[in-house]
Amino acid sequence: MITDAHSIPVEKVLELLNSSSEKGLGDNVAANRIKSTGENILTRKKPKSILKIFVDQLLSPIIYILFAAMILAFLFSEVLEGIAILFVILITALIGFFMEWQAIRSIESLQKMVQTLSVVIRDGKEKTMPSRLLVPGDIILIKAGDVVPADARLIEQTRLSLKESMLTGESEPVQKGLDELPVNTRITDRKNMVFNGTIIARGNAKAVVIATGDKTAIGQISSLARETEHKRTPLEKKLNSLTHWLILFTLVLAVLIGLSGFLSSNDPVLMIKTGIALAVAAIPEGLPVVATITLARGMLKLSKKKVVIKKLEAVQTLGETNIICTDKTGTLTEDKMTVKKIIFKGSEVDATEIIDSKKCKDLNEDFGLDRFINVAVLCNSANTKHSNGSADAIDLALVEFAKNAGCNFSAIIKKYPEVHELPFDSNLKLMATVNREGDSFISCVKGAPESILKYCDKVLKNGQEEMIEDKNEWYSHADKMAEDGLRVLAFADKRTNQIPEEDTLLKDLILIGIAGFIDPPRNDIAQAIKTYHDAGIQVKMITGDHPGTSRKIAQEIGLVSREESNSQTILGSDYSKFENIEPNEEELLLKASVFARMLPEQKLHLVRFYQQHRGVVGMLGDGINDAPALQTADIGISMGIRGTEAAREVADVILMDDKFTALKQAIHQGRAIFENIRYFVIFLISCNLAEVISVAAASVINVPLPLLPLQILYLNLITDIFPALALGMGKGSKNIMRMRPRDADEPILTKKHWKATVLYGLSITLVVIGVVIYAHYRLNLSDIKVNNMAFYTLVMAQLFNVFNLPPARESFFINEVTANPWVWLSLLVSIFITSLGYFIPFLRETLSLTSMTLDQLIIIVVFAFASLVISQIFKRLGFVKV
Repeated sequence: MITDAHSIPVEKVLELLNSSSEKGLGDNVAANRIKSTGENILTRKKPKSILKIFVDQLLSPIIYILFAAMILAFLFSEVLEGIAILFVILITALIGFFMEWQAIRSIESLQKMVQTLSVVIRDGKEKTMPSRLLVPGDIILIKAGDVVPADARLIEQTRLSLKESMLTGESEPVQKGLDELPVNTRITDRKNMVFNGTIIARGNAKAVVIATGDKTAIGQISSLARETEHKRTPLEKKLNSLTHWLILFTLVLAVLIGLSGFLSSNDPVLMIKTGIALAVAAIPEGLPVVATITLARGMLKLSKKKVVIKKLEAVQTLGETNIICTDKTGTLTEDKMTVKKIIFKGSEVDATEIIDSKKCKDLNEDFGLDRFINVAVLCNSANTKHSNGSADAIDLALVEFAKNAGCNFSAIIKKYPEVHELPFDSNLKLMATVNREGDSFISCVKGAPESILKYCDKVLKNGQEEMIEDKNEWYSHADKMAEDGLRVLAFADKRTNQIPEEDTLLKDLILIGIAGFIDPPRNDIAQAIKTYHDAGIQVKMITGDHPGTSRKIAQEIGLVSREESNSQTILGSDYSKFENIEPNEEELLLKASVFARMLPEQKLHLVRFYQQHRGVVGMLGDGINDAPALQTADIGISMGIRGTEAAREVADVILMDDKFTALKQAIHQGRAIFENIRYFVIFLISCNLAEVISVAAASVINVPLPLLPLQILYLNLITDIFPALALGMGKGSKNIMRMRPRDADEPILTKKHWKATVLYGLSITLVVIGVVIYAHYRLNLSDIKVNNMAFYTLVMAQLFNVFNLPPARESFFINEVTANPWVWLSLLVSIFITSLGYFIPFLRETLSLTSMTLDQLIIIVVFAFASLVISQIFKRLGFVKV
């Protein structure tokens, strides 16, 4: 590592690193060097050890209550109960341990899928390789949109500026240069350096790596980030809040049941122990475990569909998204441009005529096609020396057009070598190059018509230059082409005797003509748009393109109708920051679906505008200028193929195949996960509520207790684990993508869900108390027999309770729960475990179970099934609307 690379000539830096600006390092040299420097990665926070993962499962209020109950059991000399509670603690901790361990491993594997790449010169050849393999001395090529992969000294640069806010705290881009600087220059003022993790805002450059990994500037301060505590996700906060209320509720009930022992004829010690057992049973120790499993499983399922979720909480946020902001080109369209039409002064030419004739030269004299071709080839990111082998669809279409028209692409590049480049600037909406022509120079410029025309005084007509009389004529041509769905660019040039200065490069241009490019919508977009609309999600097209082109594409994909297209199209030039807007304009913006001629920074302002109006915004982007909006949005979504490193770095979700339709699957999964967690919570609380109320009611009416302490713990093991895990693996309701998005602040259980939970709990309680009264007074059975019938009835009723969970609007027989094979498996496992307590002598004695006659078993099943019937009757009559 060279500590003062900014203060010595770059040639000396290269010499000290045994590197060459043209050839770079050799692969063998780099392979040996990485052995001493290590990989180019920052040391991350040390992952949890296996022991730490297990211990963390024991550090929660739920487990604390269980430990307290265990201690009380031992104090009452109830060794079996104490051991049973310890067993519950260990089972809960082990399940949580294995699931968290699997989730950590899964997330690590997903992170490997999104590793960054760099363009490097090795052995004189450009190659793309993982950034982690860079070593000091490597020559890197960087361009707008890239995240700088290591600290490096600049060798060459063209209009280079970087966003260094992560180092400086300033949001404005920093202009770079090549001059040597004093040794004591602060790191924030080292203009001839680029630093790891900063973002190229504009321009391109060649640089030599001087530091990698922890030896970079950001690496030396990253220990602060590693020490940052993990923040709880919104879902974790909701679950914890619910859990705390349940703990408080059950503790109060347990105390009341214990006190009732002193006020009734029941054994006070038995009632205290029963109260302790009920507290254990009522606490939802499986709740955090199932939530984590469900989220992690959702991440894995989406990764198999080419959707990488970088943050666990992003899965949940996807389910709340009600606005999706997206670019047009490459997202809604194919991003496969083709030159369709060219308009010269006084002439309109179909591109296919030129391609079919293969007589490029024959048309030059009439239309000035030769100058159009020259600009198309020379002012092209696929050709410029700083292209890094990349080019956008427009430039590739121009290259293809020139070749198909019979022009010698390579000969043109060789004849007019580039001497200067103004890379495409999203604010200027143009690109320019200066190329040598003998002893003179040609300035070649292309860009949006309104950006080019303001610099043009003359126009080319039949090979002759003349003054432009009416620029509105060209604006009309551009508007007409845009309304036909074409993307429009203007082409201009000028000749000078000297290389023009920066401030004169764009002055006195000569307009050659305008060209229209066709970029058809993707075949599957229209159906995806319909799906989003059916799901209550608004889709907003945000593009820098012409409003006519934007409207045409929006109509073709079903985003807007032909009648509404004008009223639903907003021009970015009409607004600045989307602030201080009149109420009538606010309504217009909220309803609008197409935003054209938008500047990059306006995307950020628009995202904030929607968030201020209760929007949960998903932002799709792929460029450097999308990064701020991606970071501000509730859910940032980047393209995996076209997306720049900057966009992928800040995004929460990466669509690895660049398909807009893949987002539909992610939103479906996000909604399904929350629905599954809600199902589980309703199931768990209603079952636990039934246990508590059944024991309390039996104490009040002075009948045999339906549950004994060890039976409660055993029942808790059956109903809390297996059905809950099964519900967490559901695919989601059939109509889940036809529902409105839920509010971000909506609790896991709303009032109507609490109402349903209480109803299900009371239905179970009713049949349990009913079977107790029937067996005690009608059949005159012993207390232990009554208890056993109540216990088995409660087990079966709780298992039947699973079928209460689907909403009333769905079929009772065909729904998400009945279609979930894991639910049926969990019921079989639960029945099997229950039968073990019946057939294994040790367990039968421990649980105080006796043999049942066939008549008694039939009564148990009838009463248990009655709980399901009661719940369904009230549900179908509309008393419960879930």
